[in-house]
Amino acid sequence: MRSKILHHVQDLSDDELPAYLYDLAALRSHTRTIRRELPDPVELFYAAKANSDARLLRALGEHVDGFEVASGGELQHVRRLFPTSRVAFGGPGKTARELTHALEAGVERLHVESQHELCVLTTLIGERTVDVLLRVNPPLPLGRLPLVMGGQPSPFGMDPAQLDACLRVLAAHPRIRLRGLHAHLASGLDAPAQLALVERIVDWGARWTRAHGLPFDEVNLGGGMGVDYANPERFFDWSAFGIGLRRLLADHPGLTLRIEPGRSIGAYCGWYVTRVLDVKFSHGEAFAVLAGGTHHLRTPATRGHDQPFEIIPSDTWSWPGPRSAVRLEPVTLVGQLCTPKDVLASRVPVIRLRTGDRVAFAMAGAYAWNISHHDFLMHPEPSFHYLDDERPTTPETATADRQRPAQGAGDQTCPVR
Repeated sequence: MRSKILHHVQDLSDDELPAYLYDLAALRSHTRTIRRELPDPVELFYAAKANSDARLLRALGEHVDGFEVASGGELQHVRRLFPTSRVAFGGPGKTARELTHALEAGVERLHVESQHELCVLTTLIGERTVDVLLRVNPPLPLGRLPLVMGGQPSPFGMDPAQLDACLRVLAAHPRIRLRGLHAHLASGLDAPAQLALVERIVDWGARWTRAHGLPFDEVNLGGGMGVDYANPERFFDWSAFGIGLRRLLADHPGLTLRIEPGRSIGAYCGWYVTRVLDVKFSHGEAFAVLAGGTHHLRTPATRGHDQPFEIIPSDTWSWPGPRSAVRLEPVTLVGQLCTPKDVLASRVPVIRLRTGDRVAFAMAGAYAWNISHHDFLMHPEPSFHYLDDERPTTPETATADRQRPAQGAGDQTCPVR
């Protein structure tokens, strides 16, 4: 654990735990590194769904080309923070109200998910204009991947035949301007696999646009850059990815590529810190019951992995009776919820873990607090702390920054290699 994180963890009182810690300086450094590795025709947007914590978004603002939102609430939240930033609006099931909001907010790109969505848009456009990308689910077999959104039956995007129908709608409504394609098909890929998929998407898009007499100007590739929770020191190889994109773009002059990573930008700079309430044994297995749980950090439950963690020993013990502990054997770390699924890490070997010790879960800066079922059992929310930000954190500013409209929310962070 980096020294400044460890120092801050040790300064937290028990009443402040569980807590989220976000290292905003590390987030900015990591994002600058990503930006440097990408060739100029590649635009870097941040997927706000990964973590829409306001302080985090402000830290990212000057280092990304824009933000991708996936709901009217996220759009309102981002626009409140960045009134003039570039915004792409994606996601399935957009309502007429959300589409109207997108038109009024001046989104730069609207990702159309279906022919029906496009037809609804034609009734709302009026005298305004809007630039759209058609989200396609091309017939590209993907094999076994951690998370697949396309290349197979999917609620995301359109079959190519539906694209042809959309072209007829667009021809009748010139104020809706087609700028290109969107094809986010999978997540959890390393750089070679991601490059191979990008090459196949671009090749398919070039052939489709050529067959329809359209310019091949823009492709949005979404995110999907892999994050390895089993090996926190392993990062997506942005350098190799940038070199590969540079070679690909040399074969397609004039083409703009856009990527929208979220997890791979923010995961590493967030920590979820809590304390051990009890250590117990059941049928020969050790369990550590922690304050909080998957209602604060749902990532390991949704992805089926062990969240990486570090133990911060505490020598303070004032309770009567012996201090329970597990030594030199595996332990399962669970939370306070009344469900056997409230597991943060299962049967992980430890040297020593005692009641009263603290546990800091790494890689908690994306798809963590913001996707968790906060109200189950009505436990208190965690506290939030921001390291190396431009302004001091107070409970009032932290609460205000996390407030959001009816749809959309979040929190997040990131690391230095």
